[in-house]
Amino acid sequence: QVQLVESGGGLVQAGGSLRLSCAASGRIFSTTAMGWFRQAPGKEREFAAGIGRRSGTIVYADSVKGRFTMSRDNAKNTVYLQMNSLKPEDTAVYYCAAHRLPLADPSLIDEYTYWGQGTQVTVSS
Repeated sequence: QVQLVESGGGLVQAGGSLRLSCAASGRIFSTTAMGWFRQAPGKEREFAAGIGRRSGTIVYADSVKGRFTMSRDNAKNTVYLQMNSLKPEDTAVYYCAAHRLPLADPSLIDEYTYWGQGTQVTVSS
């Protein structure tokens, strides 16, 4: 089993920054695929960023590319999502997800086995 706990959400003005954290516990390995997804009110959950393979290559959704940076600290079993130049359309509940094995495509929501409870990010205009 894997447990994921997100933190770092909050209210920020447009143009501001937030850093989300996802602390993982349980059977986590350096090969575990990790991803960040988000769900805005009335919309489906969508991919934001993910690390699929041992190589550590990070994939970003076009909507966040150049503004968001995902990183991973294997020693702390924690992944981060640094969000800069936030826009009102980034407002959503942000979820951390994990899959114990590497993923060829970390953007595929159905591939993930474990999910955190989510953290709210609200960007005011």
